[in-house]
Amino acid sequence: MKIVLLLIGVVLLLGGLLWIGQGTGVVNWPASSFMIDHRPWAIRGVGLALVGVAFILYSRR
Repeated sequence: MKIVLLLIGVVLLLGGLLWIGQGTGVVNWPASSFMIDHRPWAIRGVGLALVGVAFILYSRR
């Protein structure tokens, strides 16, 4: 179960970092994404990344 939580946490963290990058306009991939340069997606990305970190920390207990 710990490995599953760790994997989910890593996926959520990476997804959150991608959203942050797209929302701030730093990451322009994919070019047709509706999330590029829209700040609300950066804020949502922070939340998603924090949930991912929480999963990772919980899996390591």
